[in-house]
Amino acid sequence: MNWLKRLKIDTFLLIMIGVVIVASLFPCEGRVKTVFEYLTTAAIALLFFMHGAKLSREAILAGIGHWRLHLMVFLSTFVLFPLIGLAMKFIPQSVLPPSLYMGFLYLCALPATVQSAIAFTSVARGNVAAAVCSASASSILGIFLSPVLVGVMMQAQQGETDTLEAIGKIILQLMVPFVVGHLSRPLIGRWVDRHKKLINMTDRSSILLVVYVAFSEAVVEGIWHQVTGLALLAVVVVSLVLLAIVLVVNVWVSRLLGFNKEDEITIVFCGSKKSLANGVPMANVLFPASQVGIMVLPLMIFHQIQLMVCAVMAQRYARRSEEKTGQKAPAS
Repeated sequence: MNWLKRLKIDTFLLIMIGVVIVASLFPCEGRVKTVFEYLTTAAIALLFFMHGAKLSREAILAGIGHWRLHLMVFLSTFVLFPLIGLAMKFIPQSVLPPSLYMGFLYLCALPATVQSAIAFTSVARGNVAAAVCSASASSILGIFLSPVLVGVMMQAQQGETDTLEAIGKIILQLMVPFVVGHLSRPLIGRWVDRHKKLINMTDRSSILLVVYVAFSEAVVEGIWHQVTGLALLAVVVVSLVLLAIVLVVNVWVSRLLGFNKEDEITIVFCGSKKSLANGVPMANVLFPASQVGIMVLPLMIFHQIQLMVCAVMAQRYARRSEEKTGQKAPAS
């Protein structure tokens, strides 16, 4: 797998693509589909229970004082991204079909990813304590804010989304397990910290199950007749442009406001990420089963692009730091 590392390709994404292929060839239907839907509901609850159990209050409190930095990350995640998403309306439908445009609106409403944002900040020698605080806060706020943003943006486009109903589903299926998990941390926190590999495997297995069920339904509804090769290419190009705009704006504003290099790194990596771990299960709660597959397709592609681009950026930041301090940059 060394060649995958050199290419910065996420092996989990390759597994997810394999799951999509399996769902395309062998979609679950009938009674099997019903069983898988129950399993998916349970898996999502377990996923967010573990998210809550993993969240360390001490780590958040260690970086909570830097309010200007956290405000920057918040504005990038929940204001800049949605504004760019709304501006995509001007892309011709012949280039970006309406169903994929809605997928981008959903992507733009999601919170930041926690693990990769912190990892890249660490590699680039940024403010890790602030990154932990910002990324974790974004993940928590996203459980409330993302459904609201999705409702507002999609209602503006289609006039169909019931925001209150969506928030109710999110609270019941995502927030309640998250809170219970976090309240259970004093009891199970040490066990969770000792078994991080097992927890990560559980997280990823839950996401793969959601993806399989979502794309099974999407295949039955004819997703591959709706999404052509040119449409997929458009998703890649739009994802690249979206990420480039966010990165440039974050770097420019960070320097304009006088943040030091460590804080700039944190803002860049925490403010440009979108969470696959939150986005896939949340889509399963927010949207009809037949729409989930196509709604998360832009997110899956954007996720890989953000990993590849930010891995390169993190190494460049680290090399610059090495030149100043004389210390060797860590490997990504």
